[in-house]
Amino acid sequence: MTVEGSPEGFFEPRLMEDSDSNKKTSQAKCCSSSLKIFIGVLAFCYFSKSLTGAYTKSTITQIERRFEIPSSTVGIIDGSFEMGNLLVITVVSYFGAKFHRPKIIGAGVLLMGIGTLIMALPHFIMDRYKYDTAAAHTNDVDNFTVRSTCSSDTQNTVQQLVSGCQKGEEESSPTWVIVLLGNIIRGIGEASIGPLGMSFIDDYAHPENSAFYIGCLHTLGVIGPIFGYSLGSLCTRLYVDIGLVNRESVTITPQDSRWVGAWWLGYVVSGLLTLLAALPLWFLPRALPENPQTYEIDNPSKQHKHTPSITEIAKDFGPSLKRLLTNKIYLLYLVSNVVAFNAFVIVITYTPKYLEQQFGQSASKTNFLIGVTSIPPVALGMFLSGWIMKRFKLDLLGSARMSFFTAIAALFITIPYFALSCENTDVAGVTVPYQGSVEVHNISSDVLTSCNADCGCPDQWDPVCGQNGVTYISPCHAGCISTRGTGQNMTFHDCACVQSWGMSADNSSAVLGQCSRESRCTRMFYIYLALQSLAFFVYCLGAVPFFIISLRIVDPELKSLSVGVLLLVLRVLGGIPAPIYFGALIDSTCVKWGLKKCGGRGACRMYDTETLRFLFLGLVSCLRVLGYILLWGAITQINRKVQNDKRMSKDKELQEPVLYDPEQQKTLK
Repeated sequence: MTVEGSPEGFFEPRLMEDSDSNKKTSQAKCCSSSLKIFIGVLAFCYFSKSLTGAYTKSTITQIERRFEIPSSTVGIIDGSFEMGNLLVITVVSYFGAKFHRPKIIGAGVLLMGIGTLIMALPHFIMDRYKYDTAAAHTNDVDNFTVRSTCSSDTQNTVQQLVSGCQKGEEESSPTWVIVLLGNIIRGIGEASIGPLGMSFIDDYAHPENSAFYIGCLHTLGVIGPIFGYSLGSLCTRLYVDIGLVNRESVTITPQDSRWVGAWWLGYVVSGLLTLLAALPLWFLPRALPENPQTYEIDNPSKQHKHTPSITEIAKDFGPSLKRLLTNKIYLLYLVSNVVAFNAFVIVITYTPKYLEQQFGQSASKTNFLIGVTSIPPVALGMFLSGWIMKRFKLDLLGSARMSFFTAIAALFITIPYFALSCENTDVAGVTVPYQGSVEVHNISSDVLTSCNADCGCPDQWDPVCGQNGVTYISPCHAGCISTRGTGQNMTFHDCACVQSWGMSADNSSAVLGQCSRESRCTRMFYIYLALQSLAFFVYCLGAVPFFIISLRIVDPELKSLSVGVLLLVLRVLGGIPAPIYFGALIDSTCVKWGLKKCGGRGACRMYDTETLRFLFLGLVSCLRVLGYILLWGAITQINRKVQNDKRMSKDKELQEPVLYDPEQQKTLK
């Protein structure tokens, strides 16, 4: 191109520079827009993922009761998500980074939705939920027959139950395995979201914006648990067989340890939402045209249309993994994460159950208040965490120190937890002896005494509250003879064991359900939630710096693998074993087990709250302290590395030859 009256080609370089500049500006705007779209879509995936995860935690107790399984088995179900995740996390993290990352993430989210829907399947293939009660259901759910009072018919009822089992009735349903399978599939699908999503953002965002974007992403992601716990609260309030039974025929309330809510309904809702979140990812580009180096790697057309084969990629996997695992700082950081993550998993898995048992709250109320009091502080903490990283431009050492001191501050806030406790409910024969009765000898159970020894009571949990303020395992164990009313309004009268406390015959009645806990339990429950909200907020102020460490202590090309290995190890040594071994420890505090219809131990009906408190809070605190000690060791190593790098940089500057500049010498003279 030439201009009249000028030498040929005089303006051509300038025009080419302007054209290149405009092209780069256009690419930068396109990249920024595409990156924000990707972050928005990924945030929606995080939302649906975290919603389902929080809902799963909120239904732990309901699943335990519905399938009549102990806490250790529920722990296996909860840990199955991590089992599925670890099966593919390393492979997806390494190989997925070489191909179309948005589509791989989309396929994973689609698989998550399918797995979530599978988790709801057992409800549609199981029989209706049946529980033992004084108002026992007959074939017509609107009719009642009394069978649990102290009468001659009780022995016949027990014999009928035994004969029914001998005819081949199933002792329990193994369909909880389907829930486990669905959770495994959900874990497999989730494996691609974290490593590939984070590395994609870190590749195409400016370094000073990367932490901020990740903080925003996690902030939007933690909004999911608010809806997850709220959904759990709503579904727990609904009876499990909603629409199939007359609600008035249900004689138990959500406060009862036999109550099972509509646990399956939330999985249907969250599963459909997850499927919706997967669709936009299939229409996003493979790479963004901002970082030339990454753009060339992700776009084969820019590399002479050469796509590295899986064999070529696999050959480099071993050396890359070796480089990662020989990084001493990374290994120390990894171990500290594993220890702290065990405490984290225990807290998020069993806090609802702990609050229910310790303070006598219903599952519905507990789930709702956890969602509205804990998640907003977490979201605010994560957002401020990313903002602080961007505002003060914290380097690797600054990020590590910030994460450490926020974690220590959060630990000190949790110390008052140990003072917040409620005593066990007075249950005759379980936590307190029968008053005024002579104990029956040669009977293994402490729940049988002279006031109910002739009743032939079956060992079934159907608690009633006597007028003396003591809970009895059943109307039969309270020695009650007559009944009045139906359904939840049923009352029991002439209870011999209530009279043994010095009560008159006119004041010896009992009503369905356990006696209420002391009023201060509710006040302590709210104090616990307030302290927990503050602790979560302070801890999450260091969340983004803590995650950024895993990206900055390794070589740039190992970032995806670093996150993948981190998540893999956390799941193998934390996510899987923690719910199982702590579930077994919770089972050891059970003081009254439920029985399955045809014998065998079912779900726990009552725990020793004092032992549970010291076990839960003590183990979590010890794990945190050990994890933070190891983290301090990693920070020390990072500090040494930073100092060595500075020293080497100064030595290199001193060794560089100084070029003689005559003009500079004249100026100095």
